[in-house]
Amino acid sequence: MKINTRKFGEIEIDDDKILTMPEGLPGFPGFEQFVLFEDKNSAPFCWFQSIEAPNLSLVVMNPAVFKPDYKLDLQGLIDNRGWRDITPEKLLIFVVINIKEGKQEKSITANLMGPLVINLKTKEVIQMAISDPDYSHQYDVLGSL
Repeated sequence: MKINTRKFGEIEIDDDKILTMPEGLPGFPGFEQFVLFEDKNSAPFCWFQSIEAPNLSLVVMNPAVFKPDYKLDLQGLIDNRGWRDITPEKLLIFVVINIKEGKQEKSITANLMGPLVINLKTKEVIQMAISDPDYSHQYDVLGSL
């Protein structure tokens, strides 16, 4: 399947790579189908691209790259979703990244309070809402490296 993207133009994706957000992406109602892909030129950043809207793309990253002690209650999510035969180790976790480039400095922050959890077996993505005082929606990625 071919999809259009703002950053990469038209790209080819396998149909089995399509991920669904049954509850949608908060702030973007009506958009439920996405694809996660890497571009070797921007690793370790990945792209969470809407299939329905070329301009809807989020930069995401595995939080283990910059915060190895990041922990979530994945078993609670598994139980609430009714995902059978899934263990926390079989889920992928990504956090949304915000990159700001100013004239004098660059900042890269991560939203640790709204991680994307991907179940590769069901192809479902859920954005969790975390209320842990140790996590921030503007976690300084550069400061942690």
